[in-house]
Amino acid sequence: MSRRKLPDDYQKTIRALSDRIVQAQTPIRVLDAVKWDDSVRQSFLKHKGKSMPEVDRAYYDSRPLAFDSVEKKLEFQNIERDITRHLGQFNPVGQIMRRMCKEYRMVIRMLEARGTADFGLISQELYGAASDAFHAGDPTLADLGLMLSDYLNKIDDRGDLKDEPKTLAAKDAVDMLQSRLGAVFGDDTIRVFESDGIVADAAAGADYIKIRADAMFNERDVRALEVHEGLVHVGTTLNGQNQPICTFLAKGPPSSTVTQEGLAILMEVIAFASYPTRLRKLTNRTRAIHMAEEGANFLDIYHFYREQGYSMEESYGSASRAFRGSLPGGLPFTKDLSYLKGFILIYNYIQLAVRKGKLEQIPLLFCGKTTLEDTRTLRQLVDEGLVIPPKYLPPQFRDLNALSAWMCFSNFLNHLSLDRIEADYANII
Repeated sequence: MSRRKLPDDYQKTIRALSDRIVQAQTPIRVLDAVKWDDSVRQSFLKHKGKSMPEVDRAYYDSRPLAFDSVEKKLEFQNIERDITRHLGQFNPVGQIMRRMCKEYRMVIRMLEARGTADFGLISQELYGAASDAFHAGDPTLADLGLMLSDYLNKIDDRGDLKDEPKTLAAKDAVDMLQSRLGAVFGDDTIRVFESDGIVADAAAGADYIKIRADAMFNERDVRALEVHEGLVHVGTTLNGQNQPICTFLAKGPPSSTVTQEGLAILMEVIAFASYPTRLRKLTNRTRAIHMAEEGANFLDIYHFYREQGYSMEESYGSASRAFRGSLPGGLPFTKDLSYLKGFILIYNYIQLAVRKGKLEQIPLLFCGKTTLEDTRTLRQLVDEGLVIPPKYLPPQFRDLNALSAWMCFSNFLNHLSLDRIEADYANII
C-alpha cells in the first residue's frame, strides 16, 4: 500500500507524546492494587467459608497505591492538554491518545474508590456490565452466560468429554510451552519460567509467561496457554513495543482488555485449544458478576461455585475475582466480562470484515494493545507510516484463507432459523 511521506518533526512530536503516556502509566497496576492478599483467604478457609471475608475500606487504605493519585491524574491531564496543543482537536492519532489519557484518569479514580460503592460503578464504565446488550435488541452478556451454561449442562455427563488428568508439573509445562513458543517467535524472544508469586496458573508479561510453581497441567492446558497467553497477549505486546512512533500501542488501558481477551478466546476456539471445562470457567465468571450486580454477596457467589462441585479453595478464588477492589457485599469488579464480551465483538467484527471484503483490517488487531473502535484509524495510520503492521501473527491470521472461508459460511448460517432446523431435524437427532 502507498504511504504518504510525513515530516520528521510531526513524527517526533507524536513519538514524544506517546512516550509520555507509556511512562505515565508505568506504576498503574490495576490487578495488583485490587487483589486480596493471602491472609484474607486463610482466614476465610479457617472459618470453613461460613463468614464473609475480612475486607473493608480500611483494608484497602492499609495497602496504599504505588503512586500519588492526585499527581498522576494531573500528569495525564497535562499530557492530554499538550496533545491538543501540538496536534489539534481532530488529529486521528491524537484522538486515540487523548482517549487513553481520559481512561487512565478514570482508572485512577476507580482505584481511589477501592472499598466503596463508586469502585463498582466506575468498573462498569470501564469494562461494562453483565446487563449490557451487544447491539440494540440483542441478548445481553447475562443471557449469553445462561445460554452457554444450558448447553454445557447437556454435554456435562458425557464420559468422553472429561478432562485429561493433570500429570504435567510446572517444570514440564514450562519446557513444553518454551519449546512451542520458540518455534513461533524465535528461541530467545519469550521466556517461560516458574513463579511462586502468582494466584492464577499462569500470567503473561511483556516478553515472558510465568507458570505457578505448584500448579499441575495437562497437554490441553499447555495448548491453551500457548495460544492465549503467548500468541495473543505476549505477541501483541511485542508488536506494540516494535512500533517506532506510536509506542502507546505497547500498553493497554481497560478498553483494550476487551479486544485482547476477545482475540485470545477466539484464538483458543479456532486453534481447537478450548474445551468445555474452560468455557464453563468463563461462563461462570460472567454469571457470578451478573449475580453480584443483582445483589448477591460474596457468600452467595462462593456457594454458587461450591454447588457446581468446586473445592473450597477453588470457590474462594473464583468468588474473590468478582469482588476484588470492592467489598464482599458490594458491586463487582467487572473485568472478567471481557472474555465472552470480547469474543462476541471480535467474532462479529471479523465476520463483517469478510462480508465487506476488508480482510486487510483484520491483522491490524494485532498491531499492539488495540481497541475495536480504533481499527479504521489504525488502517489510516499504517497508510501514513505512523504504525507498522504486526511482526508477530498467529498462523490463522497470517494466512486468512481458512478464516475467511469459515466466516463466509458463518455469514450464510446466520440467516438460517435454528428453531426451524431443530424442528426439521427432530427425527434424526
